[in-house]
Amino acid sequence: MERDGSPGYPPQRAGGDNHRHNTDPPRCAGPRPGLGRLRGPTRRGCRSGSSRAGPSLPARARHPHRQRTERDASNWSTERLKALLLPVRVEGEEGACEVTEVSKLDGEASINNRKGKLIFFYEWAIKLAWTGTSKTGVKYKGYVEIPNLSDENDIDEVEILVSLAKDEPETNLKTLMKQEGAKKIRDAMKTYISTLKTEFTQGMILPTVNGEHMEAAPQVAPKAEERKTAARSSTAIPQSKSIGVKIPTCKISLKDTFLTSPEELYRVFVTQEMVQAFTHAQATLEADKGGKFQLLDGSVTGEFVDLVPEKQLVMKWRFKSWPAGHFATITLNFNDKGGETEVCLEGKGVPASEEERTKQGWQRYYFEGIKQTFGYGARLF
Repeated sequence: MERDGSPGYPPQRAGGDNHRHNTDPPRCAGPRPGLGRLRGPTRRGCRSGSSRAGPSLPARARHPHRQRTERDASNWSTERLKALLLPVRVEGEEGACEVTEVSKLDGEASINNRKGKLIFFYEWAIKLAWTGTSKTGVKYKGYVEIPNLSDENDIDEVEILVSLAKDEPETNLKTLMKQEGAKKIRDAMKTYISTLKTEFTQGMILPTVNGEHMEAAPQVAPKAEERKTAARSSTAIPQSKSIGVKIPTCKISLKDTFLTSPEELYRVFVTQEMVQAFTHAQATLEADKGGKFQLLDGSVTGEFVDLVPEKQLVMKWRFKSWPAGHFATITLNFNDKGGETEVCLEGKGVPASEEERTKQGWQRYYFEGIKQTFGYGARLF
């Protein structure tokens, strides 16, 4: 019986080669539905020139000595982008414009360590709401769309589309937001990319242990955790002491400079989402006179005594490990230095045994944390 052309048999190859053709569909037929680009192992496995077909062993099994680490940065990126975009505010002759909401933040981000080299993947579609206020007090609402913040685009190629809300009349505030506002938004995205490649990648090139990669937390997070541990292990007077017991106290003072306006820096201290961003922990706060706050999962608590926007914050403040009911009074004064803001901290009633720990805590976990998170770095005094 002739096989050539018979049902169930593939035609013979030229030269008499009678091996079966591989009729399986190609492994990388195209992008998965709903995703703009392939990510993770699928994306890497479909690079041009790949000839691998059929099932294969995992990379670790094929190359037991190859060190590979992969970290999902999506949740971290979501919080960081919100924290960087919400403070955006610009002023001009026409009035002022500010971002009021991050209404859409769709996408993903990840980092891969392959043979000691870090590879970054990120792709975001962002929509912001903004409000403009004219010199006469008239308010206008609008939107900013950023459709292509991606590792495939240079930051200067990222589109920033500014528009007014439906039925809003034309205003010069739109031009202000389009020009100056867009610059600040682009700067915020640059800061995001920079911190993604520095802060979030801490520990990405560490060796593996028992076949599992070692992940180090972002740079600021261990410090916050360290602070909570210190609070639990502090040698301060135990909480079991009666309220009202006299203890030796002292005053502390600190001074630091931030590359931002007093208004923007003031917002960082009184906005819950921003506080959570720079402490890398859960926080609750009510930014009103008499309003309570709780930071670092309860390790720091207190109450706002007085709030003067852009000028001053006065609060009752305590570590959890301090004697029960004992609060220090912390006063923050915000001084405009023309493009910079000088913050002067005065603390009264700090337990004498906690003087250095309290000063270091404010410097490292508040001031330096804010600079690293929002890009307000400046010289120290």
